[in-house]
Amino acid sequence: MSLWNKVKAEFIDIIEWTQPDASTVLAYRFPRYQNEIKMGAKLTVREGQAAVFVNEGKIADVFAPGMHTLSTQNLPVLSTLRGWKYGFDSPFKAEVYFVSTKEQTGHKWGTSNPLIKRDPDFGIVRMRAFGSYTFKVVDPAKFLRELVATDPQFDDFEIDTQLRQVILAEFAQVLGTTQAPLLDLLASYQILADFVKEAIRDDFESWGLEIRKFFVENVSVPKEVETAIDKRSSMGAVGDLSKYMRYQTAEAVREAVQGGDGSGTAQLGAGFGVGLTMAQALSQSFGASAQATANSPVQGEVPPPLPSGSLFHVALQGKPQGPFAVKDVSHLIASGQVTAETLVWKSGLAAWEPAAKQPELAGFFANQPPPLPGQ
Repeated sequence: MSLWNKVKAEFIDIIEWTQPDASTVLAYRFPRYQNEIKMGAKLTVREGQAAVFVNEGKIADVFAPGMHTLSTQNLPVLSTLRGWKYGFDSPFKAEVYFVSTKEQTGHKWGTSNPLIKRDPDFGIVRMRAFGSYTFKVVDPAKFLRELVATDPQFDDFEIDTQLRQVILAEFAQVLGTTQAPLLDLLASYQILADFVKEAIRDDFESWGLEIRKFFVENVSVPKEVETAIDKRSSMGAVGDLSKYMRYQTAEAVREAVQGGDGSGTAQLGAGFGVGLTMAQALSQSFGASAQATANSPVQGEVPPPLPSGSLFHVALQGKPQGPFAVKDVSHLIASGQVTAETLVWKSGLAAWEPAAKQPELAGFFANQPPPLPGQ
């Protein structure tokens, strides 16, 4: 090797990272080895990337996408750490990390063990859930400091388990604090996802990450609970039991007349009369005991849920809580935790509004005494 080539190999004058489109690498240390970076070298940072310079273990300068010519003018932190004076242009050594700032998609989460929820309709229920989420690095320096450290190549699978644990912990917390019935949860995946996304936001930010999208794709319950739900749906589909029984009787008569030879017509007529009498008696019996049945369900049957009125989500200490029934919100108002200006939200509202503007809650503020003079 000639002397010129040897000298040239000792210095780096182009720094860049060509990241494959399907790459799962979140951080990559530029392979400098024993080479020194020449002052005036070209740094190329592509879209979806950030470059972080590290000097003797300390994070220095961060570069956004673009082409940069390295000098003391655009390396202010590194210049300070190394004690350079203006005009210093000798080669220097520093670690350069490229961090992927593009949105990371296709990440899954799910419950490895069932979660327990106390439901007003079905009692204690075991539930499982799964879904997906996306995130991105928004603070490369914090991400490097908190997670990457000295790892020369940091892949997304290295934090998948940690992120899933955070998601499952917050999901269980949201599920345990909400008073929404199970049937409402099964019909409100998007609302449930929004609450969980808000709950995990701070944990992601502590690592320099941002949760971008969060989806609840399925919430499942044991087979016996599904059977109870199907039975309730069937009871609702039948509707008026007396009409249903008359229809069934008429169908039986039609089939008997079409399929018989006429010899049993008299017996059929007698049977029809008895059947109709029984149907009328059963109809009257069901009508008379409808209220009693609502209060005392038949053994093995699941009673319908009591009407709960509007369910309100309440902003307490800067975080959404609930949903709460109106009577529960009244207790919060009485204890002073909810004031007239506290923001609440219920289904049908376009945005959060003060509690005093809600017709269901306004009356609870009318009996509160005004503040003492001078307070």
